[in-house]
Amino acid sequence: MMVLITGGSGSGKSAYAEKTAVSLAGKGPLYYLATMKVYDGEGRKKVDRHRGLRAGKGFLTIEQPTGISLARMNRGKGTVLLECLSNLVANEMFASKEIRREKEAADQLCAELCSLAEHTEHLVIVTNNVFEDGIPYEETTRAYMEALGRANAFITARADAVTEVVVGIPVPIKGELP
Repeated sequence: MMVLITGGSGSGKSAYAEKTAVSLAGKGPLYYLATMKVYDGEGRKKVDRHRGLRAGKGFLTIEQPTGISLARMNRGKGTVLLECLSNLVANEMFASKEIRREKEAADQLCAELCSLAEHTEHLVIVTNNVFEDGIPYEETTRAYMEALGRANAFITARADAVTEVVVGIPVPIKGELP
């Protein structure tokens, strides 16, 4: 089963995603693919907060800021929580001095996510809403938003369930969770 959980910053989507992943996993292996690169103290605080939230829930954390890999997971087994697609898109686009085109970055990530979904029992993906504020952005930010929007649409089309979390309230958009 593939589940996409979306919402704005600070909406409660991470806590909901963890609850969903733990529920889907049952007694099976539970992996947390952490995609955030830490650049400063604020980033470190966010990572520490997320570690605290998932403490004691049975997650094996794998730091994976780029290039989704199954190397440290049991193929075909387990539940994977990918936190979050927004960071992963940014990391892939801006990993080198030459910014990757949004279509190229999104297409590669979508192929990697499809492979991950095929080789795990459950995949729960967290992402952010984009294009809701109506603010014009400079070209590089706009390209990032286009790539994330493309990846979100791709995953939404393939997901068994999609939920938006709004101020801590999960709002089902597509499908149902068992």
